Amino acid sequence: MISAQYPPTRSTAIRPTQEQNVNTKKAYKEDPAWIAYRNQFASIYDEANYTSPLQSWVMRSSHKLLERPFGAEKHFNSVLEVGAGTGEHLDFIQHGYDRYLLSDMDHHTLEIAKKRHPISTKGHIEFSVQSGDQLSFEDNSFDRLIAAHVLEHIYQPHKMLQEWARVLKNGATMSILIPTDPGLAWRLGRHLGPRKNARAKGIPYDYIMAREHVNSCNNLIAILRHMFPGAIESWWPLPIASIDLNLFFTFHAKITKEQHDL
Repeated sequence: MISAQYPPTRSTAIRPTQEQNVNTKKAYKEDPAWIAYRNQFASIYDEANYTSPLQSWVMRSSHKLLERPFGAEKHFNSVLEVGAGTGEHLDFIQHGYDRYLLSDMDHHTLEIAKKRHPISTKGHIEFSVQSGDQLSFEDNSFDRLIAAHVLEHIYQPHKMLQEWARVLKNGATMSILIPTDPGLAWRLGRHLGPRKNARAKGIPYDYIMAREHVNSCNNLIAILRHMFPGAIESWWPLPIASIDLNLFFTFHAKITKEQHDL
């Protein structure tokens, strides 16, 4: 992998000292609107995305799209879902599994997921508070990794993808689902409901989304294709490779450890 690095200047007049850096960090104060949003995130997520019949249908269609290649005849011994949130994606899993582990860095959302999925007829379910960029699992631990509506939120997605590949076995599957933000169809869809509903609740929607969706779809696709060539791609609602004409994109990569020995 190649990463561009910019050499730091040696001029102390330009480069802040360690003391200056500390003072800068102390001076930063998080925005109250962001804090308020994050504090209520777990309790409003399902309502915000699945209350409206139209929006619920769209969101459910995205989860169905990600699971389309894996029917009931398929079986994965061990599955890890990162950024599992309130556990909504597990409802759409068709394949069998021995172990399905839902992870998220927000323990409040996992508590909702636990209530949502107390048992499973397919296999054993586990819950774990984990940061997706520093997973506590050993190398080669899982047969499938699922990240539904996660990668668009990550500041350094290439590093996150490296960490995800690390915990997957050779020949395992990495399944990614992302929105086509900032495509035309996605931006239009925002104005048909989510933006209006959020603002009615006092949430500064445009500001929140600017901080939530920090990666554009086209940039993420470029990174995914570079790191995992030959993957299976799908689009929704149209079977056309277009960010502007679709709302969602899925990517299923087969991990080859000889190529991604990280």
